[in-house]
Amino acid sequence: MTGRPRQSLAGLWNISFGFFGIQVAFGLQNANVSRIFQSLGSDVDSLALFWIAGPITGLIVQPLVGHFSDRTWGRFGRRRPYFLVGAVLAAMALTGMPHAPVLMAAVLLLWMLDASINVSMEPFRAFVGDMVGPAQRTMGYAFQTAFIGAGAVLGSLAPFAITAMGASNVAPPGVIPDAVRYAFYLGAAAILSAVLWTVLVTREYPPEALRAFAGEDATPASDDGKVGNAVAQILRDIVNMPGEMKRLAVVQLFSWSALFIMWVYTTPVVTRYVFGSTDTASKAYNDGADWVGILFSVYNGVAVPAAFVLPLLVRRIGCARTHMICLLIGAGGFAAMLGIRDAQMLILPMIAIGIAWASILTMPYAMLANALPSGKLGVYMGIFNFFIVLPQLFIAVVMGPVIHRFFPTEPIWTIAIAAVLMGCAALAMLRLSDRPQEATGIRADPNLAL
Repeated sequence: MTGRPRQSLAGLWNISFGFFGIQVAFGLQNANVSRIFQSLGSDVDSLALFWIAGPITGLIVQPLVGHFSDRTWGRFGRRRPYFLVGAVLAAMALTGMPHAPVLMAAVLLLWMLDASINVSMEPFRAFVGDMVGPAQRTMGYAFQTAFIGAGAVLGSLAPFAITAMGASNVAPPGVIPDAVRYAFYLGAAAILSAVLWTVLVTREYPPEALRAFAGEDATPASDDGKVGNAVAQILRDIVNMPGEMKRLAVVQLFSWSALFIMWVYTTPVVTRYVFGSTDTASKAYNDGADWVGILFSVYNGVAVPAAFVLPLLVRRIGCARTHMICLLIGAGGFAAMLGIRDAQMLILPMIAIGIAWASILTMPYAMLANALPSGKLGVYMGIFNFFIVLPQLFIAVVMGPVIHRFFPTEPIWTIAIAAVLMGCAALAMLRLSDRPQEATGIRADPNLAL
């Protein structure tokens, strides 16, 4: 056997559907955690530091899960056990977070939530590489991006929609509004049901089949399962990273720094400059926080159709130029936010950011999967996550002091920093050149355009 069988559209759907539930959870987190923290007493200067859970758990959990999932094989498969365990723990954290009695309890539950989501999410990136051959990988990751966008739309809109159905979006100081609590319950149900779908309806290729597909030794390696040995092997893998992965890493550092700034600071920026309130118990503030959920649903919603346009662009101009153009569009979106004070008009820059988001979730992974050995897809996808979480960790540590020192009364300048960083990511793409189309499989796949 020389290659993986082609997946049908239903097969591509099933492989990635679990990501829908994961992103419902992420959408709720990204649009509401700053709101929860501020409701429980956090000031704006401290928000980025309290968000540090995501970067640190990603830095630790993803490479370890990737390493061990590369070496796992049992009656439940290779990646699927990690999907399910992470989903169960994430559902528990989602259920508990809106009931946090004090700020530090909410912070600890964010740590649990982020760690659990990372346990589920990392193997999903490698799962596409396991199950889909090179000629379908761009489309495989496009399906994943579409589910990421759709799930995040649901998560972002949930508090607003539940408020429209009659739940209160206002609560006394120190209390989370009912609409947010019910939305988090919805997120818990979504991540469990969607991940369970993928676990039940997919069957993974056994190690011997992966060996035959790849023409290499894809058998799970034996390192006696000890964490110390795993860390040593991960460090060796970092040293031996392929050159294309190193160049893509620089792009990730800039682009994810910009995204993290957006997730942390959009709520205080929009509530202050567009809705005119910093009082977390006021109706104006909570209406603004609900509107942030709508804005986040816009950029995630745009990512759904954009994900399926990307393969068409790749066929014409290549992966690297496609990604560079999308990042430049995203930088323009951030820049446009600086001068807008009308809630409806903020939808326009979110459309631009959504185009960049679709590319960020698709193109680096499609480029990377074709440059990595199949027996190390899990660990290298986990290592690649370093270059997502390290910039977030940096922003979490330094952004609060920067705000306090240079613009304590004007947090909107955080968005200007995001625009510059996204522009730098686009420029960093000049260091990458497109591999021949035969190598990426783009031209060989007539179904890329659906």
